[in-house]
Amino acid sequence: MTNDSNEMLVEQEVTDTLEMDGKFFIIENVPARVNIETGEQFFSPDTAERLQQIIWNSEKPVYLNYLLLQFSA
Repeated sequence: MTNDSNEMLVEQEVTDTLEMDGKFFIIENVPARVNIETGEQFFSPDTAERLQQIIWNSEKPVYLNYLLLQFSA
């Protein structure tokens, strides 16, 4: 699939991350069009709306243990 500026986009499932109100959300298996050169992800309007619903409603969260490190120079 290509667009008008000759960028090559491929359909893939990606992991999307978002921080909202001090909480981090990680959503897996999100359908997107991905630029194979830059990795930039593009979501359809329906997918973007569904992502908002999932986050606002906190649907079926799976809680993970993880280590968060802060960068300091």
